[in-house]
Amino acid sequence: MRGETCWPTMDLLRSEEMQLVQLIIPTESAHRTIYYLGDLGLFQFKDLNPGKSPFQRTFATQIKRCMEMARKIRFFKEQMEKAGLLSSRFPNNDNVNLDELEVKLGELEAELVEMNANSEKLQHSYNEFLEYKLVLLKAGELFHSALSGAIALQRENEAHQLGEKSIDSPLLKEQEMTVDPSKQGRLGFISGLVPREKAIAFERILFRSTRGNVFLKQVVLEYPVVDPTSGEKVNKNVFIVFFSGERAKNKIVKICEAFGANRYTFSDDPRKQQEMMTEVNAKLSELKTTIDVGHVHRDNVLSAIGSQIEQWQHMVKKQKSIYHTLNMLSLDVTKKCLVAEGWCPVFSTKQIQDGLQQATYDSNSEIGSIFHVLQTKELPPTYFRTNKFTSAFQEIVDAYGVAKYREANPGVYTIITFPFLFAVMFGDWGHGICLLLATLYFIMREKKLSSQKLGDITEMTFGGRYVIMMMALFSIYTGLVYNEFFSVPFELFGRSAYSCSDASCRDATTSGLVKVRDTYPFGVDPVWHGSRSELPFLNSLKMKMSILLGVAQMNLGIILSYFNAKFFKNNLNIWHQFIPQLIFLNSLFGYLSLLIVVKWCTGSKADLYHILIYMFLSPTDDLGENQLFIGQKFFQLLLLSLALISVPWMLFPKPFLLKKQHEERHQGQTYALVINAEVSLDFEMEHDTHEHEEFEFSEIFVHQLIHTIEFVLGAVSNTASYLRLWALSLAHSELSSVFYDKVLLLAWGYNNIVVLIIGIVVFVAATAGVLLVMETLSAFLHALRLHWVEFQNKFYEGDGYKFQPFSFASLDDEDE
Repeated sequence: MRGETCWPTMDLLRSEEMQLVQLIIPTESAHRTIYYLGDLGLFQFKDLNPGKSPFQRTFATQIKRCMEMARKIRFFKEQMEKAGLLSSRFPNNDNVNLDELEVKLGELEAELVEMNANSEKLQHSYNEFLEYKLVLLKAGELFHSALSGAIALQRENEAHQLGEKSIDSPLLKEQEMTVDPSKQGRLGFISGLVPREKAIAFERILFRSTRGNVFLKQVVLEYPVVDPTSGEKVNKNVFIVFFSGERAKNKIVKICEAFGANRYTFSDDPRKQQEMMTEVNAKLSELKTTIDVGHVHRDNVLSAIGSQIEQWQHMVKKQKSIYHTLNMLSLDVTKKCLVAEGWCPVFSTKQIQDGLQQATYDSNSEIGSIFHVLQTKELPPTYFRTNKFTSAFQEIVDAYGVAKYREANPGVYTIITFPFLFAVMFGDWGHGICLLLATLYFIMREKKLSSQKLGDITEMTFGGRYVIMMMALFSIYTGLVYNEFFSVPFELFGRSAYSCSDASCRDATTSGLVKVRDTYPFGVDPVWHGSRSELPFLNSLKMKMSILLGVAQMNLGIILSYFNAKFFKNNLNIWHQFIPQLIFLNSLFGYLSLLIVVKWCTGSKADLYHILIYMFLSPTDDLGENQLFIGQKFFQLLLLSLALISVPWMLFPKPFLLKKQHEERHQGQTYALVINAEVSLDFEMEHDTHEHEEFEFSEIFVHQLIHTIEFVLGAVSNTASYLRLWALSLAHSELSSVFYDKVLLLAWGYNNIVVLIIGIVVFVAATAGVLLVMETLSAFLHALRLHWVEFQNKFYEGDGYKFQPFSFASLDDEDE
């Protein structure tokens, strides 16, 4: 394949010549052959097994293996992402054996799964002990405060009873007060943590289920804790439930389980509490150390994987695509060779044959692959060789429709006409410089940005960076022609040709202006911008220029239809489509363009609208002061006659000539002597559709009538459509002028630094947001419409299909 160049070549004018090729490949060298063809990227395989499902194909097992390896690689990437590690990009090495890689990936996955399982268990235990520690702390505080309060209350009661004791006190009361402690009832308790959002419901259910025979005490934790079950941070409360009886205990345990409350054992003995706290702290320290060591080991394993994972992923993608392609091949009955069919450019024949020979040599095959060109009537795919500069322009054309095989490609002309028409609407060399600086940033950093994942809008802008660059350059040019820099005119190419003869011309009017110098050498004279009475001249200039550009581009489209017809040897289209269309368009709008140029050259005051309208209404009337040249009246009558003749010329001859050709073909097929079977077979293949479908003259005639009406009305509407160039140019200029006059100059007039800064900020924001973004998008879309509708509909069918070769270069853009 030719080396990539930076500028368009003649390869873009018509698609590459293609050929249908059959490859007969020995089984032992099939894998290596497909590998070389994938590296070359110039062969589009046809599926020779369309009736088989993916599971019935020969290499379905190998594809499943590749999919399993791809799953393991995705698992490794997920683990690296969780660990905050990045993969390293190393040069691809395809010498790794697929079987060895499969075993290695399996071992690494098993090791990581085991490490993750152990880490989860350890983390679960650590979180449980952490909760246990909180329960010991908070519950211990509750018991300590309760015990202190109980002791103080008991002492107070004893002192009170001692003071009131007398001989009159009943002996029975003393007996009641001195009951055997072993016969007293003892309360049980359950402690743990409950999610704070469930605490109220938890308390309510406990109360209802036990009929109020429990005592619940809760302590709110200041910070969330990691739940051992879910592994997420949750706000929780420490609770202690006091109860009496085994039945109440069972109910409380079930309620705790229902509310996800984790229960932990606790002792009311302070000494045992201290022992339990010491043991829990030791366990936490031990678990923390073990978890940290496990994380370090896992990070080391993931780092080792990260140094090769990109290489493994690329290799698995390659192998998977190779087996997908092998499944498209047909297995010979002897099962000793595979048969492939596909399209390739003619220029790549030598490269493909060299690849086949190299694959045979590398696989130590005794039999070489066979390269055989097939004859076919099938329409080949369309392939244009593009580069980073021309690809974006080609994408603009392909978005409308892919060119038919060997059809004239509008992409070549779009490289110039698209940015130029954009610039006609966007003409301001200040705004053009801003666009150029923005796109130069993308161009200078294209190597770095091309390897990064960008956002949708940024990626779209980056992909069209060279289109934007051309738009910016042409905008600078048209801005110099319009003499507009953020709507402000400058005397860049010399002084204005006009000067004030008195003070009356100083206030934005033209009264008193006289020409004192030669005409301004390039573009619009700066004085014209400052005079509102001269504004109609600028409007007229832009409007007439829009008509000239539109007629020129439509003529280019008709001329390209001639080259298409000549290339495909379609004489009917040359004589009964190209010539009458060219005559009709130029008899009306070509003549209008001529009148515009003549009026500019002669400085005449003739009314062109009057001339064109009365050319139809009163063609024989005297032109009077609207006459621009001698013989104009006779010339107009001639053009009008040609325009009227060209309409039936487009409509009638072609259907009758097609009918005549069909009858001659049918008669020749019926009575011709069959010389040999091969000639007869070729004849039948070529005219198969004509034999099975009868010629419907009415359908052909109606079809031609529609085309004729469409062209006649389209010539008028398309010419009017090009006036959008004038309208958007005027809108862009006026918006820019409003922002300059009503924002920047108005803020400047206040003589206040704060107001000036605010004015500058507003001016920059309005210019960037409205003129550099919205107006750019608007002009882009209008230029797109002019190319798709007004230009391409004259010659471009766009009903082809793209050449999509099997290539490893496209694997990185595909999602797994």
